[in-house]
Amino acid sequence: MSIPNLITLARILAVPVMVWAITAGELKFAFVLFLLAGLSDLVDGFLAKRYGMATELGAYLDPLADKALIVSIYVTLGVIGALPRWLVILVVSRDIMIVSAVMLSWLVGNPVTLKPLAVSKLNTVAQIVLALVVLASLAFAFDAWWAVQALTALVAILTLASVAIYVGEWVRHMNGAKAGPP
Repeated sequence: MSIPNLITLARILAVPVMVWAITAGELKFAFVLFLLAGLSDLVDGFLAKRYGMATELGAYLDPLADKALIVSIYVTLGVIGALPRWLVILVVSRDIMIVSAVMLSWLVGNPVTLKPLAVSKLNTVAQIVLALVVLASLAFAFDAWWAVQALTALVAILTLASVAIYVGEWVRHMNGAKAGPP
């Protein structure tokens, strides 16, 4: 087990603690934990690449940790009314669609490998920043309405763009495999 993988596992284990902290009103603790989780994603990636600690397990764990973190925090913030429910549904649905498309491609014997897109990476960063701003405004009682509105719009646009590109790539892959060689 490499150091980056241990950091990633710690991020996964922190998710239910963050959900508890938000629902229990321990918002400063939730904010700090979420900030640390976001930073840990940067640290584990840096260590894996810079020091040759990348592993196959890490390649699976890291995106799983990211999705567990984002989906859990967004759902929790949606439940307490801190994020618009339509945005929570959009973010969660995107991830469900992507996972479902990959699973379906495997089930029909035409596995697709979707590489992270630049728009997806930007989307993840925007999602994390939005959650941080919302948590910070709740934890430290300041008005971040304009920032939240702008970030909400950015997350929505990037999420929709990401879905469109991934679905397009998936459809091309699935249709291309059925057509066979000319």
